[in-house]
Amino acid sequence: MKILTGNDLRSGAVTWWTGTGWSLSVDDAVDVGDAATEILAREEAARRVNVPYAIEATIDAAGHVRPAHIKDRVRALGPTVRRDLAVPTAAKTGWDWVI
Repeated sequence: MKILTGNDLRSGAVTWWTGTGWSLSVDDAVDVGDAATEILAREEAARRVNVPYAIEATIDAAGHVRPAHIKDRVRALGPTVRRDLAVPTAAKTGWDWVI
């Protein structure tokens, strides 16, 4: 599964491509497949997001999108060492924070 991420230009918040726009929740991310390059070019030109890029991800048994690389997991969920700093939507899911 390939999903898109970037940072919101106004707030700097991590965002995820939903198929029609950008969301703060990684669970809203959709598989873009081979369309990644086209969507990235269009969204960067529209200046809705800063430096968007494609990443690999999976969907776990509970249906949550989980970035494949630890860097993007931290961007999606928050630090692995302090649950009190978790991204609010991730904190609600009860995801396992161990790497």
